[in-house]
Amino acid sequence: MAVSDTDLIRAWTQVLALSKLRAGDAVTVLTSDHTHPQTLRCAITAATMLGACVSRLDLPPVNGEKSLSRDTLAYLGTTPLTGNRAAIAALKASDLVLDLMTLLFSPEQHEILAGGTRILLAVEPPEVLLRMVPTMADYHRVQAGVALLEGRKEMRVTSPGGTDLRCPLGDYPVTAEYGFVDRPGRWDHWPSGFAFTWPNEGGAQGRIVLAKGDVLLPMKSYVGEAIELTVEHGFVTRIEGGAEAELLGEYIESFADPEAYAISHIGWGLQKRAYWSTLGLYDREATLGMDARAVSGNFLFSLGPNNEAGGSRTTACHIDIPMRRCDVFVDALQVVRDGKVVEELMAAGEGAAHA
Repeated sequence: MAVSDTDLIRAWTQVLALSKLRAGDAVTVLTSDHTHPQTLRCAITAATMLGACVSRLDLPPVNGEKSLSRDTLAYLGTTPLTGNRAAIAALKASDLVLDLMTLLFSPEQHEILAGGTRILLAVEPPEVLLRMVPTMADYHRVQAGVALLEGRKEMRVTSPGGTDLRCPLGDYPVTAEYGFVDRPGRWDHWPSGFAFTWPNEGGAQGRIVLAKGDVLLPMKSYVGEAIELTVEHGFVTRIEGGAEAELLGEYIESFADPEAYAISHIGWGLQKRAYWSTLGLYDREATLGMDARAVSGNFLFSLGPNNEAGGSRTTACHIDIPMRRCDVFVDALQVVRDGKVVEELMAAGEGAAHA
């Protein structure tokens, strides 16, 4: 259902205020051919109303001939910023970049953030943005999740279908996504709401059994039959099952890159306003599937790059797989039970975050 410009402008105003936008700040709105026109005009209106100096930087798409999908996260090679010194200079000179294009997993993004520019990605449909407008409550909930992850030595994930995955932790930072950018050099994604990290290189071991109702992204499909992934020394070494397993294997193989099989980020969702069912209600090209990534109580793991965390893997393949009904443990502490966040732990953490 469509939303009004008035409501979306209010939402943008709230997000920009949480992102500490000040009158006179330089805001660059980054766009491309697929940018949603309502999101664009409401973002510009809200930033202008708050007194920002707003510019728009529109860049042509790239990698279309290489990707098997029109999803903007399906191929992470070069970006429209690669070699574009003028565009990079404009973004580095900005206090805040509103990314309505999808700029991820690139050295250019790291360079821009390193200079103190804040980057907020917002590419979901307007009604999804409106349903999951970030709040300070989201911030405190995610920070409580981060506190449960920090300092841990292992994440273990099990499921009724046979998942038993162990991931040693500690070599990479813990990351929080809560939907706004409130400090220099921060990147975030509206909508979101989860805490995650990366396993130590070569350490993830076990098996992952995808069950009916789990989600494959960027395929944007619900799993209809069991798919078993064998994980050895940090990489998926076997993909077994029926036709869906064959299709998943063919997709990864198309990148011709061994690093595409690496276990990337791991964590769990914390967003109470996200739902499993919404993926089936949208055309595949209309959404990135952030509901599935952020829904409270999921176990979300990824295959592919880790350069966002300071690692060296830069494979163009990036697959996110949110799973339902898992048990997630950090060391001996259970943080997700049968696909539900252990709320008493979160309540204690949120109270500490408020203190």
